[in-house]
Amino acid sequence: MENYNVIKVTDIRKKFSVYYDKGRTIKEKILFKNRNRHEDRWVLKGITFEVKKGEALGLVGKNGCGKSTLLKLLTKIMYPDSGSIEIKGRVSSLIELGAGFHPDMSGRENIYINASIFGLTKKEIDERIQDIIDFSELEEFIDNPVRTYSSGMYMRLAFSVAINVNADILLIDEILAVGDANFQAKCFDKLRELKASGITIIIVTHDTNTVERFCNKAIWINNGIISESGTSTKVVDAYLNFMNNEKYDNIIEQQEKLAEDKGEQIEVEELLENNKVDKTSEVKESTEELNDIVESEILESDKIDYNANRFGLKYIEITKAEIRNGDGVKTTVVKAGEKIELDIYYKVNKRLDEYVFGMGFFTMDGVCIFGTNTQIDRLSIPHSKDIGMVKLFIGNLPLLSGKYILQVAVVDQNGTPMDFYRNYCYFDVINSDRSVGLVSINRKWELNI
Repeated sequence: MENYNVIKVTDIRKKFSVYYDKGRTIKEKILFKNRNRHEDRWVLKGITFEVKKGEALGLVGKNGCGKSTLLKLLTKIMYPDSGSIEIKGRVSSLIELGAGFHPDMSGRENIYINASIFGLTKKEIDERIQDIIDFSELEEFIDNPVRTYSSGMYMRLAFSVAINVNADILLIDEILAVGDANFQAKCFDKLRELKASGITIIIVTHDTNTVERFCNKAIWINNGIISESGTSTKVVDAYLNFMNNEKYDNIIEQQEKLAEDKGEQIEVEELLENNKVDKTSEVKESTEELNDIVESEILESDKIDYNANRFGLKYIEITKAEIRNGDGVKTTVVKAGEKIELDIYYKVNKRLDEYVFGMGFFTMDGVCIFGTNTQIDRLSIPHSKDIGMVKLFIGNLPLLSGKYILQVAVVDQNGTPMDFYRNYCYFDVINSDRSVGLVSINRKWELNI
């Protein structure tokens, strides 16, 4: 191994055998050999990387991609099926905090047990025990049995032991949310101090902000192989873009499945209706007459319930509204930055001189992000036919990732609601911009010193 590398991983592969119906006893294994059928699932399929002394490496990827398995191979909790791992120096791991703690022993006694697991002698533990207790902020409870500790206290004690064993390499697996906000900040300060002192750190986490802030390099593992490696910013961007595209594809797939199921249901309903036409024609005719009477009464009514989700005089009625992506495909999930189209279909129950169509984007809390109408945008829509459609084109949707509400409406030229639909539908926005708030603003930083 080169002198500047403290970790060298070469083409490691790891598989697990998944049994369908495994025999538990010797008798079962002899009599029922077929019950030992299993399949091999490869978790790691050829991972190669190097880590230099003093570097902080972040491992990112979806659940089940092999991150934690890789960390356990580095700690020698398990071993690879092929490939090699070279490590230079003492390793301290924060994989299972508190592993080895005995619930009936005091915090002080468990410090000695846990530190000895990391390879410290009693003399070395004696020299460090006060630093461990001070860092954990548990001096008042240190001689109490750990079964009386809260989960936060338990984790703090285990974390304090792990970072005070003077290791050369520190391996951390998804345990950075330790204690309250102040203690978490203290932990990160300590990790930065360890990194500055030349200790090599590898972190497995789903918190990409932590990877960008703390790590020099990162590796994105996907389905057991390295999809991207390099600077933390480069890797995080590639990983988040992949996750956003996957989320987009999943939502589209769900929509298509729902549309297919709905289409089958409509076909069945139409078939049933067709079978009933001859038997129910008289009832249907009388029902239609009754509906005409009721509709006429509604159209002439000037009573509007402004608190309802949908309200208006219904002189003009919105029959449906659809969001379409840049390819003209109907959707309820949109990628930020792409062109979208809003189609509002309507029918005329009672003619007006002019129609005003409007729309709005709202948060799930009901906060208006954006709203406009044809009158604001100086577009006059006179009556031309009894059914129609208006289109609104949006050149660049600037919303950040999240779920939003579409509101559509049609009013007369005086603002009297004809058909006002508050929560017409929900739609999702996928955006790689990780800013906070609601909108993504085109920006550029410049430093003048």
